[in-house]
Amino acid sequence: MLNLGHWRLLVATADTGNISRAAERVGITQSGASQAIAQMEASLGLQVFTRSRKEVAVTALGEQVIDHARAMLSHLESIRALADDSQGLSQSRIRLGSFPSVISTLLPPLLHGFRLRHPGIEVVALEGTDVEVEDWLSRGAIDLGVVMNPATQRQALILGRDRWMALLPSAHALSRRASSRGVALAELADEPFILATGGCAVNGLSLARKAGLELNDIRVTVRDWASACALVREGMGVAVVPESTLPADMRQLRALPLTPAARREFGLVRSDAGRQSAGVGALWQQVAQSVKTKAAAKARAG
Repeated sequence: MLNLGHWRLLVATADTGNISRAAERVGITQSGASQAIAQMEASLGLQVFTRSRKEVAVTALGEQVIDHARAMLSHLESIRALADDSQGLSQSRIRLGSFPSVISTLLPPLLHGFRLRHPGIEVVALEGTDVEVEDWLSRGAIDLGVVMNPATQRQALILGRDRWMALLPSAHALSRRASSRGVALAELADEPFILATGGCAVNGLSLARKAGLELNDIRVTVRDWASACALVREGMGVAVVPESTLPADMRQLRALPLTPAARREFGLVRSDAGRQSAGVGALWQQVAQSVKTKAAAKARAG
C-alpha cells in the first residue's frame, strides 16, 4: 500500500537522479529505498525510472506521475501550514542546541521529518560543546538542548545510549584479547593516546581522571571522532570512543569495551521558555514518537 513516504521518495529520486542520495534525503537506507521504488512501480503497474550504473532517469510516463506527486505534496504542505496557523504555530522559531556528534547524525532526519509536518515552524540548530549547551539552557538562550548523561529529575527525552570502547590498532598487543575480557583504563594510561572529545567534556581524559588515573602520553587532541579513528588506524596511538561512533570499516582496527563498563546517554531537555512553547511541544511529541518507533523496531529485530 502506497503512503506519503513512497511519494516523497519518488520525488527525491527524480530530483537527485540517484537512489542513494534520495534515500539519505528522506531518512531511509539505500536498500530500503530500492525496495520501496520497486514495490511502488509494481503497485502502479508502470515503470517510473530507468536505471543505469551511474544514474536513475525518469521515464516519459514517470514524469507525469512525478508532476502529480509534487502537486499532492505541495497541497499537503499547504494544509499542514493552515493547521499550524490555526494552532498558533506558524512563524514560530525553535532554538535547539547540541554537541557535534549528535547534531550531524541523529538530528538531521528528525528535523527533516518535522519540517515536512510543520512547514511554518523554523528550527535553528546551534552547535556547541556539552558545557555550552548546558549554559544556553540555563540562560534560556535556547528552547531545547541535547545534554550528556541527564539527571532523572530533568525529565529528558533519551535519544541514545552507548558504551565507551578502547580503540586499538589491530597490531597492538591488547588487540589479541577476547572481547569478553575488555580493556581497563589503567592499561591505556601510559600508551601513546589520541584524545578525541567529540565536543564534549565527557571523554577519555575525564573518564580516566574520574577513575583516579592520568593519561601520561597524549600525542594528539582532536574534536572529531572520525579523525581519532583514522589516527589510530595509522598506528599513532590508542583512543577511547563511544561505540556508536566506530567506523563501518574496521580494517586495521580493534574495538574492545572498557572494563569496568562505562556508558553514556544523551537526551533532549527543555528550557523554562521551551516548556511554554507550543512549537517546542510539537517537536517534542514528534521526537518522542520517533524514539518509540525505533525502540519497537529494535525489539522486534531481537
